[in-house]
Amino acid sequence: MVGCGRTDTGVHAKDYYAHFDTPDLEDLLSIIYRVNKLLPPDIAIHNIIKVHDQAHARFDAISRSYEYYLHTSKSPFAHLSYYYVYDQPDLATLNEAAAIVLDYVDFTTFCKLNTDVHTMNCKITESYWEQRGDQYIFKISSDRFLRGMIRLIVGMCLQVARNKVSIEEVRSAITEKRRIGNDWSVPAVGLILCDIRYPFNLS
Repeated sequence: MVGCGRTDTGVHAKDYYAHFDTPDLEDLLSIIYRVNKLLPPDIAIHNIIKVHDQAHARFDAISRSYEYYLHTSKSPFAHLSYYYVYDQPDLATLNEAAAIVLDYVDFTTFCKLNTDVHTMNCKITESYWEQRGDQYIFKISSDRFLRGMIRLIVGMCLQVARNKVSIEEVRSAITEKRRIGNDWSVPAVGLILCDIRYPFNLS
């Protein structure tokens, strides 16, 4: 079985695809039910889709979207899927910081060291924050992501909102392909892979 991508330990996924080879299957609803009975509570299969023999869950994906959840009030019912912060950052400042990454392609600044990738280039198509009551949700989409990239971008946004680093310092670091200096990789617990897009010709 081949998954559609890798994530840091502790990151969640509510939209995830994997491919495997099998003879034609009958009664998919029964198969899905039986497999879900075998899986642990934190993993669930929702559907099985027939695709052509060369379809690849990882390499055929054309975009991936993530959301990062911050809460400013503690909830015992959702503690495994959000990061609890003590302050209420300014939404406009968060969005000003988030928009920076739309102007660049090389994200060496937001990549963990000693990775096995051959390029640091990513095509980010959206990067913004929303506020819903005591929740702050960061949304980002790209053709690919580097190891630890989103958690570092979220941390950068929070550092800008807390006046720990300036917009100019962030831009300078990205341009010079170096770390910002006040890096903050936020915990994995708030990060969720939420949308994988494929071309329409996989079936």
